[in-house]
Amino acid sequence: MKIALIIENSQAAKSETVHAALTAVAEPLGHEVFHYGMYTPEDKASLTYVMNGLLTGILLNSGAADFVVTGCGTGTGSMLAANAMPGVFCGLIIDPTDAFLFGQINDGNAIAMPYAKGFGWAAELNLQDVYRKLFEGERGLGYPKERAEIMRKNRGVLKDLKAVTCHDMLTVLKTVDQDLLKAAVAGERFQEYFFANATDEGIRAYIKGLVQSPALETA
Repeated sequence: MKIALIIENSQAAKSETVHAALTAVAEPLGHEVFHYGMYTPEDKASLTYVMNGLLTGILLNSGAADFVVTGCGTGTGSMLAANAMPGVFCGLIIDPTDAFLFGQINDGNAIAMPYAKGFGWAAELNLQDVYRKLFEGERGLGYPKERAEIMRKNRGVLKDLKAVTCHDMLTVLKTVDQDLLKAAVAGERFQEYFFANATDEGIRAYIKGLVQSPALETA
């Protein structure tokens, strides 16, 4: 599984802590982690929680990522922004129990975590335990198990509902504020990771045209 990590500006100082915890758990399980930034508070490309959501939508809908790990100070802003995107089902995850239940009941494709609120002593251990609950076993099995079928059915109903209430991702890219979009994909390693992994030709082509525009190159 391709896992994308996205960190916004207010929590960029914790980027390495989050990245290290994620890779320590995910890579031994056979997953690949792609860190899309931010990497430090001094990064030239600065991501807000709104951009986190937009970037989450781009990565998941293009096939560049199978799962996105993001967050902000409380996790709520990034969760709301991500869930505004088509095809994104993002949970607010605070502890390992949240992670287990989200994985088994909702089986979403993104999580948002708080990296300021409650982020204290041994926070890196909580991060590792969360990622372990998410990635070490099969998701979507249901909890309790006897309700697995109704949970599976409800996930399908929600997916169909979101498909009706949201535009497709290419329409989003074409109609969203283009300066916001350009800022969201301006990360140091975005092009390297995105074009190596994205499979949706329409989204790839639109992003390629965007990142090659003079306005982005001189930003």
